[in-house]
Amino acid sequence: MIGHASRLLPETEWRERAATHRAKVDDLVGPYLRARADGSKHPVIDFLFTYYGHKPAQLKKWHPGWGVALAGAAEYAESRGYHRVPGDAPAWTADPAFLAKRRGTLEFVTDLLTATAARPTQLSCFGLHEWAMVYRSDEVRHQQVPLRLGHAGTDAVVESMQLRCTHFDAFRFFTPEAVPLNIEPLTRADQIHREQPGCLHANMDIYKWGFKLTPLIGSDLLFDCFELACAARELDMKASPYDLAEYGYDPIRIETPSGRAEYVRAQSDIAARATALRTRLAEACRELLAVAATPGP
Repeated sequence: MIGHASRLLPETEWRERAATHRAKVDDLVGPYLRARADGSKHPVIDFLFTYYGHKPAQLKKWHPGWGVALAGAAEYAESRGYHRVPGDAPAWTADPAFLAKRRGTLEFVTDLLTATAARPTQLSCFGLHEWAMVYRSDEVRHQQVPLRLGHAGTDAVVESMQLRCTHFDAFRFFTPEAVPLNIEPLTRADQIHREQPGCLHANMDIYKWGFKLTPLIGSDLLFDCFELACAARELDMKASPYDLAEYGYDPIRIETPSGRAEYVRAQSDIAARATALRTRLAEACRELLAVAATPGP
């Protein structure tokens, strides 16, 4: 029923699962987080916490997802989206009022994920969106790293290939000179009609949609989405115009035929992993919408 958790996790069990989750996050990005705490910046990984806006502490906090109550979890009393389960034994679970509040977001995310999954996979963009963001500009988006081919060389690469970006949130950062070079104009209104499963940014965004629905979506699924976002971001920046050798990243030279082939192989692997996660998240959203549509007691 909408007002009650269907399952109660004993305190020893959920605390163990929460500790395992924190350890997984630390294994994946722990050194980065420790350097970040000391004030260091990172041109690749920062994006996952600054652009997306889900802070490390939020990522590390474990959530069981809808329908599961946590016994003795007093520290969740002030957490967004939780309420105390009625009864004498102290326990907290995702709040039906929060589910109702997030219904519009759930509908949008479900529609976007479903539409994206239904479209053919396109693997011909070669990561040129990052190049288009500095095309014919003296500005460099990542000030602490140089352009690998310089400004003139970067411009020449953009002019040698067709821009085929399908993701509005990448397209909106194109320089004015690069905008008309894209195969088609993109708008926010057309987002649901353009996103496709080969796009690195659409696949990174699966993580974004998951954390926007926290705590309705469990952290086990969210971590899998974050892990994929890390891999996609790394590929995105390896294929970018930036020289990231100082940070340990070998470039994927998409200005060459062999580099483009390497990029497509890696992009295809990311797309395959994203397909499974997009399905899992869409199914979870549909289940939540079904619950939200069920009258309360």
